[in-house]
Amino acid sequence: MVKTAVTLSGVLLDNPVIPASGTFGFGYEFAQWYDINCLGAISIKGTTREPRFGNPAPRIAETAGGMLNAVGLQNPGVDAVIAHELPELKKVFHKPVMANVSGFSVEEYAEVCARLDAQPQVGWLEVNISCPNVHGGGAAFGAEPSAAAEVTRAVRAVTKKPIILKLSPTAADIAAVARACEDAGADGVSLINTLPGMRIDLARRRPLLANRAGGMSGPGMFPLAVRMVYQVYEAVRIPIVGMGGVTSAQDVLELMLAGATAVGVGAANLVEPYACKHIIETLPDAMARFGIDDLRDIIGGAHHG
Repeated sequence: MVKTAVTLSGVLLDNPVIPASGTFGFGYEFAQWYDINCLGAISIKGTTREPRFGNPAPRIAETAGGMLNAVGLQNPGVDAVIAHELPELKKVFHKPVMANVSGFSVEEYAEVCARLDAQPQVGWLEVNISCPNVHGGGAAFGAEPSAAAEVTRAVRAVTKKPIILKLSPTAADIAAVARACEDAGADGVSLINTLPGMRIDLARRRPLLANRAGGMSGPGMFPLAVRMVYQVYEAVRIPIVGMGGVTSAQDVLELMLAGATAVGVGAANLVEPYACKHIIETLPDAMARFGIDDLRDIIGGAHHG
């Protein structure tokens, strides 16, 4: 019997598979299709202080190897998340939740994290300093080490829960940003978020998305994710949640060998609602095929020997 359990910033997971924020709603929506308690954890939809209606349509576009999205952090705001979304999720999911937080100022990050800190359901705070499709401060915070550290320190001051900083692949030196977050008190980092891209509508001769640019995700991102996780693993000692184009159990193993402790599954959920369930069910066979008895033994394994 293979062992799939891992520990992420002090919290035990049955397996490393976590639906990525923004691709799984608030989690309970997927309970109509399968028992979501098979998941290692859930990273819920990104939450801001105030409700956000997001960007105008069209805000989704398909592309070779993935998709572009410019949703714009649509969410009901932290008050509604606490009053409605988390209680609804608690009815069907009985494990710790990763609450994803976005903000347009250091103060907003701290305020939203402080509110969510009081929620027993929340096992980790995933602080999104990297969303590339929103006009404002969010993209800038993850672009360079000092700004990332400033957000980390502000959040660290208001919560005792593990904080995981979600990093931007557009940073000039993502390893330096990760080190700055670690030095400022982060308990982990997650990467990679989407990369900004664009498509042109040939008939209209205009950008296909109303927002013009959007974040690219999907299988075409996977080699970039592996490379950046590998880089960051060599720069920090805190755990990594690796993500970016994951579609299979083999992808999970590859990212873990690169250095990930847990693995986020994003765009695959939008193509196939059962994607995470299928990955978890096929993980033991993939482990056996490659001679892996315990997932904890392979974290960062590509760096050794």
